[in-house]
Amino acid sequence: MTRHCSLPPSIKRLPACMAAVLLLLLHTAVALAQGGGKQQLPPELMPKHPAGKEAARANIDAKRAIENMYSDDALPRSREFKRTDSTYYVGWMFEGIYKYTHAADYTGFKNAAASLERALSLLERDYKRQLSTRSGDIMVLLPAYNFQIDYSIIASNLVHAYSNIDQPEKIIPVLRRAIKYNFQREFYLDPYNMLAWTVHRNRFYTHDKYPFLKNSIDENEALANRYLDSGMRAIERNKAINANLFPPGYVDQEKNGVYHYKNILHAYNFRIDSAALYFELMRKSGRLPHNNYANFKSICGDFRTAEAEYKIAAEQDGGDKRLQEWAYFTTILDIYKSNPKNAAALARNMIKAAGSTPGYGWYNIALARSLTYDGQVEQAGKYADRAADFKETHIGTTLGQSHYDFSLQLIRLVNKEQAWQAERFEHRNWWYNPRVLWRIVCKLADKYLQQFLIINQFSQNPERERVIYKLFSTENVVSWDEVWYLVKDFSTRFFLKRFSREADTDQRRYIHKYFLFFKAKLMMVQGRYDEARPILDQLLKDPDTDAEYEKLFTARVYQAQAECARELKQTATYNDRMYRLYSLYPQLVPYTGLAPNMILHVSGTVDKAVEARLRAFNINWVNGKGIPAPEAYVIFSGSGKKKNISYYVIDREGKQVVEQQSFAWKQPEDAGRELAYRLFNIGGKEPEETEEKN
Repeated sequence: MTRHCSLPPSIKRLPACMAAVLLLLLHTAVALAQGGGKQQLPPELMPKHPAGKEAARANIDAKRAIENMYSDDALPRSREFKRTDSTYYVGWMFEGIYKYTHAADYTGFKNAAASLERALSLLERDYKRQLSTRSGDIMVLLPAYNFQIDYSIIASNLVHAYSNIDQPEKIIPVLRRAIKYNFQREFYLDPYNMLAWTVHRNRFYTHDKYPFLKNSIDENEALANRYLDSGMRAIERNKAINANLFPPGYVDQEKNGVYHYKNILHAYNFRIDSAALYFELMRKSGRLPHNNYANFKSICGDFRTAEAEYKIAAEQDGGDKRLQEWAYFTTILDIYKSNPKNAAALARNMIKAAGSTPGYGWYNIALARSLTYDGQVEQAGKYADRAADFKETHIGTTLGQSHYDFSLQLIRLVNKEQAWQAERFEHRNWWYNPRVLWRIVCKLADKYLQQFLIINQFSQNPERERVIYKLFSTENVVSWDEVWYLVKDFSTRFFLKRFSREADTDQRRYIHKYFLFFKAKLMMVQGRYDEARPILDQLLKDPDTDAEYEKLFTARVYQAQAECARELKQTATYNDRMYRLYSLYPQLVPYTGLAPNMILHVSGTVDKAVEARLRAFNINWVNGKGIPAPEAYVIFSGSGKKKNISYYVIDREGKQVVEQQSFAWKQPEDAGRELAYRLFNIGGKEPEETEEKN
């Protein structure tokens, strides 16, 4: 885009030829500030270099003027520049930028940091005077301008390299040196913003670990906010000196940088109105960060807007080698919408695109979660193991290894819960079968060990109050439903009191019902079914429930109502709620411990052994007279080595809940088992299914 720059009054008074030259310089300077460091001043306009270095560095400057440090030729150019003069920072800068832009793991960023450190050191050694120059006079500022921009480019990439290899203690000295130089424009570094980001990213640590921190999350968040306020004051302070040098819009551009981090802090601390204000300021300036705004809308329970914003973020994805948060969180929204197959397809595509670059581990967690909610327990465990074996690099995000580990361990807990529930689903009379009983005991033991592991990890998490107990937060990387698996078997009285308080005090209109649901479920754990039932009934009448985007929530309410009805011997209510649960989210049913009702129609060349195995599942096979139940149609065909089973399920209105599909089979035991799960829409084809890398 071409940007118009008005002519300053001081230039208008000069002779025409000189005015033209200075205008060229001014436009060149502005272009430098806006062009990502890819443009350079012509060599004849560069300032003099240290004595004895003029010729070699002038040669480098001349070649640099036509080179792009972000291109694939940057590395050979860096070697050439270092051969010419290894004490000049430019060669090391080209090398460091090349290594940083091509890094995708710890070693890559560490190597980039080494080159950038050398570049910054050499730049400060030889050009400290230029770095300290401040002036409203273009003729004074111009000789120093290029060095200041280079400093901001080098320091910015160095700071991000340190962040990507979890060395925040090295970030702070770089930023404080930049503040000491007191640049009249910060260009690419924004040291106060980066100080705030670094503190926020490490907020759960204390001064003992990192001396730049305070001793609590609240104190660290307050410190980060003060840094942002200092950054805003610096912008205001520099307006006068920059008035005739830069176009007026630069102030708004720099303020938007502060607003961006204000959004992050306010959203994290549930200052909803303040976060909304800063997001709106960025929207008006055309700088709305769609991914962060989607996260914000999601924690407010506006999942419809969140999904729309994630789609915009996806369209603006520049192909960075980092976790694409929009993809990870969109899979969770798909799960909320009762579309775990869509979620799995997206996760597979992201895995395929990412390869072994940063984000690969997160996408495997997303796929494991998607398969979990699609009822594919064994497959989910496979991808959870892949995520555990991958060394994830956390780039450009506040999400770190602790978030990664917690998400992974919680998915494993849900899987282990499903594994032992599956045994009960697959064997109607499981309590009479010693082999099945033994498997259930073993799987329950695995579940309890996993609970012990994760609860110990959870108890050491200083963020649990504002991340997990809040159910929805900007730093929560799991679904609200997974949190239930964490809390349901521990300290019922404590959690009941905690979620009751949240239900009374949380101001997020669309989130209130989730706290009430947890309250009702915990009352059920205490056996207070009569007290829980009215709360659950009221939740179904909540006008703020989005029927499309909160199907998981509604399905869990139906499940809880069915559990109450079972305990209270209310058969008609039980049958109705189980039918509604199946119709809305069939994949959940086999792992609830509840027996669903189903009408079975079998036709074709029926294999009696397969049918017998199917009927042995914990399903109430009814004739439909007075009992609401889905109707399953199973058609056998073929013979010998080419035997197939086609199937589909419809609801009482004739709408397909499970679309018609088929599969080949050999062994009756395996066929009966697979068919039973497929009647609950578990497995089968995913939308736009893609082959993944092994």
